[in-house]
Amino acid sequence: MSAITPLIRRQRKTRIVATLGPASSSLERIRALFLAGVDVFRLNMSHGEHEDKIKLIDAIRTVETEFSHPIAILADLQGPKLRIGSFAGGKAMIEEGSNFRLDLDTDKPGDATRVSLPHREIFEAIKVGTHILLDDGKVRLEVKDVLPDHANCRVLVGGQLSDRKGVNVPNAILPLAALTDKDRRDLAFALKHGCDWIALSFVQRADDVAEAKKLVGRKAAVMAKIEKPAAVTSLDDILDLADGVMVARGDLGVEEPAENVPGIQKRIVKAARLAGKPVVVATQMLESMIKSPVPTRAEVSDVATAVADGADAVMLSAESAVGDYGDEAVRVMDRVARKVEGEADYMNSPSDLRMNPNSTSEDAITAAARQVARTVGAKAIVTFTSSGATALRAARERPSVPILTLTPKIQTARRLAIGWGLHCVKTQDVDTFEEMIGKSKRMALRHDLAQPGDRIVVTAGVPFGTPGATNVLHIAWVGHDELKGRK
Repeated sequence: MSAITPLIRRQRKTRIVATLGPASSSLERIRALFLAGVDVFRLNMSHGEHEDKIKLIDAIRTVETEFSHPIAILADLQGPKLRIGSFAGGKAMIEEGSNFRLDLDTDKPGDATRVSLPHREIFEAIKVGTHILLDDGKVRLEVKDVLPDHANCRVLVGGQLSDRKGVNVPNAILPLAALTDKDRRDLAFALKHGCDWIALSFVQRADDVAEAKKLVGRKAAVMAKIEKPAAVTSLDDILDLADGVMVARGDLGVEEPAENVPGIQKRIVKAARLAGKPVVVATQMLESMIKSPVPTRAEVSDVATAVADGADAVMLSAESAVGDYGDEAVRVMDRVARKVEGEADYMNSPSDLRMNPNSTSEDAITAAARQVARTVGAKAIVTFTSSGATALRAARERPSVPILTLTPKIQTARRLAIGWGLHCVKTQDVDTFEEMIGKSKRMALRHDLAQPGDRIVVTAGVPFGTPGATNVLHIAWVGHDELKGRK
């Protein structure tokens, strides 16, 4: 490794996801974001053409090769978009207390009394008393009566509506699949070009995740976006199937009262941690930094709360996609995470969550590794993994030391880049116990996770290469002899 491209090791355990867009589409900008601290790049499949996404993927992989550091790519599928039709003149003022009709007549422009809603599925799902939100909840309707082709509503909150504004139906499970035809094309593209995570929008039930998992197979990991009340209700079932979850506070904050969202966020983070599944907190974390070089105090507190709760990653959306200060937004997240993680009570408060291990050797070994590392003052836990399961178990325990994850598969290293506290390295597999211990010590030295005289804790599965099998725990002392293999 040359002096120009030093090894990268994050000084925090919480990971940072950044969305790419017009302000961050060049190789130079992607490199700058990576150096500022990005671990995962998000491709928003709602915008842009596939040709543009290929250029972004190529640039990410160029940076990955340049720094020999695995980078995850998350392809975020658009999902069904529910929208009203158009108005005569492009807009209309909807008066509070008035009657307003939604119908399937797309040929007739809307006015102050009606507009088309070209989604028959909504009329099948709603009933008298259902609330319908238009334009991110700025206009709120209550259904007074409903037929297969229209609904008569009373306007609870009025306001100006313009063409093609979005529709949310918080208290109904809509008979819509999470994957549209566009999503299926985007999914095929993302898998063909090696994206590591697929974020699934419009998840209402576990079956939505099952459908996506069937299409994805083992080519990528599936992240369920929790953005609908129905998904919150079905959270445990969704977590059973999904590889990870995202607290998507955009639509969640529309469909749920704003005061409910912080508690729901904590519930999702807690459930994901207990399940040992990566959880990302997203949307408007540093929104003011789209146009400002400094965040608000409330935004800093928001990021700090997500870190303190133990989220695996925090995410930037417009801040890095179209903002003027993307690099600085990443650096703010990095500084906040390091500050919170450096506090004495981080991960040691009464609300700290560590799942009682299942009665398996894998869980027993991984749970013991955290305690052993703390007792003997080890500088790192080293995990050997093929599928990534061993590393995720280690991350679930939230140890106080870094987790050096060694894998022979670059796909596994990339996928784990989103995991809390995991420093992932693609390296040759090992065949013997002695080789495993020797490589652990050399890699810990090479990546500045230990120095001669330090101890490390090593976990692995024997026989080597068996996915998910963790049955070995070993305490190793890093000696001066390992310096010979450091280069």
